[in-house]
Amino acid sequence: MPLLGDPSHREMVSTLQQIAKELDRPAAILVISAHWEAATASITAGSQPELIYDYYGFPDESYDIQYPCPGEPALATQVQAVLARHDIKASLESRRGFDHGLFVPLKIMYPQADIPCIQLSLLASLDPAAHIRLGMALAELEYENLLIVGSGFSFHNLKAFFTPANEQAQIGNTAFEDWLIETCSSHDLSEAQRTQRLEHWFDAPHARYCHPREEHLLPLLVCYGVAQAACRQYYRLHILNKQASMYLW
Repeated sequence: MPLLGDPSHREMVSTLQQIAKELDRPAAILVISAHWEAATASITAGSQPELIYDYYGFPDESYDIQYPCPGEPALATQVQAVLARHDIKASLESRRGFDHGLFVPLKIMYPQADIPCIQLSLLASLDPAAHIRLGMALAELEYENLLIVGSGFSFHNLKAFFTPANEQAQIGNTAFEDWLIETCSSHDLSEAQRTQRLEHWFDAPHARYCHPREEHLLPLLVCYGVAQAACRQYYRLHILNKQASMYLW
């Protein structure tokens, strides 16, 4: 929808474009996408992965989108090795392509598609602590100027996106966003407290309204695991008439 000019995604597009301008150009990009779950951590390892159009019922042009960025097999091997050092089993997937959790935001941020990319799966367990540990392992990667992107959504109740807004829904959306922004940005929290809150995100106000299933929140937890600090900047915006947020470390 953001690539097809949907008005309710304009703020998302402009924010991602602005973030890309503020960052140094990365040498490679590692994306943790909400749209790939595996029993064990899995990493794309092909040199030229194809795109996976993993969505249904959209206009024909959405299946003609191209993003011919190269893969980065050497980085994939390094990710596997650093995860292994932390006793996290990981497999290389040479045939898997890039899903829309990668090519949609990156086509907005880096439309030239000339930066090598790899993608890391979520764990099918959906265990929040395990995803923070994934990030802590990734923090030991020795790869200069690597951009790590957690591609998910801070609000992901699909039914609510297409249900007329009401006061109770707005209260729930806002309360969870306020909690998430405080959790990720507050310098009054210790890292132990921040970790505790994220590991128990489901205790946050209206958590299960905003995330009936948590796969779209978990990429954020991986990114926090890498940083282990309050975010440098956060962005509060509206997408599909719901409040959402992005975080930059």
